[in-house]
Amino acid sequence: MTHPAVHDRLSPGAWGLLVFLTLLNVLNFVDRQLIASLAPLLIADLGLSRAQIGLLVGFAFVVFYTVMGVALGVAADRMSRTKLLAGGLGLWRPAVSGMATSFAHLAIPRVLIGVGEATLTPAALGMLGDVFPHHRLGTATGVYYAGIPIGTALSLIVAGWIAPRFGWRMCFYALGAIGLAAVVALLFFREPARRGMGKAQALPSLAQIRQATLGAFRTQPALLMVLAGGTLLCYTAGSALHAVTWLVQERGFSFQAAAYTAGIIAALTGFAGNLAGGWFSDWCERRWVGGRLLSLIVIAAGTTPFAVAFYFLPTDSPLFYLCWFVASSATTIWFGPVFSAVQELSPLAVRSTIVAVALLVMNLLGVGPGPFITGIIGDRSSLTTGLLSSLAVGLSSTIPFAIGVRYLRRARVP
Repeated sequence: MTHPAVHDRLSPGAWGLLVFLTLLNVLNFVDRQLIASLAPLLIADLGLSRAQIGLLVGFAFVVFYTVMGVALGVAADRMSRTKLLAGGLGLWRPAVSGMATSFAHLAIPRVLIGVGEATLTPAALGMLGDVFPHHRLGTATGVYYAGIPIGTALSLIVAGWIAPRFGWRMCFYALGAIGLAAVVALLFFREPARRGMGKAQALPSLAQIRQATLGAFRTQPALLMVLAGGTLLCYTAGSALHAVTWLVQERGFSFQAAAYTAGIIAALTGFAGNLAGGWFSDWCERRWVGGRLLSLIVIAAGTTPFAVAFYFLPTDSPLFYLCWFVASSATTIWFGPVFSAVQELSPLAVRSTIVAVALLVMNLLGVGPGPFITGIIGDRSSLTTGLLSSLAVGLSSTIPFAIGVRYLRRARVP
């Protein structure tokens, strides 16, 4: 494991780059979550089932997103990352979904959007690792991943405002135009120098990337435990995409009230939660060996009881909204600690590749099956049952994280 020195200073423009990449991630997740935000309307208008919604927000997106993400992660270690991001943004075409008349018409654009969005995180996290030192990486990664709840919140708020006035199709058209504008904005950002590589030093070859990546997984068993725990948390987070449908169909909310309230709560809790999660992981890492993984154990064990209560409490109870706040933050607060741990356990030259592999594993085994299986349970029994079962999956993440801590502590013994 290679770390930058603790006393490394921030490079010029580090915060500006972080803000811009976070805004791209916001756009990414507005796009990604829009179908979940519009789910009750799509079910009513196009005759979709809950399981089909689960497929659209899960496997239809993440299969190509993650498989292509590995190839694009390798590309991010070997070519200009800003050019790669511009090409990926050019592939985002959510506007096509606005013309859909069936499940297939929604599924095909999701595949292409997944390929385009796969360029973002491997390249973005690689650049953040170049400009932020080790002792601030958890905070920086937490800020970047705050784009998830902010994007989710915006998708809910936009859906709640636009769809009742102009129809759900207009939501996709507007988002497509914003995506094209982001391509232009990207041209004004300069790519940072890669940490640990001189200007004359050649980028790694494909063979070197393959060797270093396989070597990292072979020599760092804690990295495998981070992926296992992150995958279990992704399952729970993916299942929570059914929340708006659950609020409308099983708790009596109107679509507009459910979308607005969920959006506001996601915005309030998400950004603060991601900052807190990143800061807490940095704090733990400075004090204990395996501190980032210890922070994840505390987060998973501490938030699950509130999430369970959220699904049982009556909606007129103040505790319902308090638990909703915690349950909402729990779906994203762990991203900063998980992905900063992935970067710190990766060789510098192949960080983007290993981040892409991590996304492949977590999305295919977590985000893909989570909403699909929860949707099947919802069709056959109730979404309440499906969502509660997903919480048990997320809580089990404490086991691989605890094993990872043991591996890291053994590695420190002389």
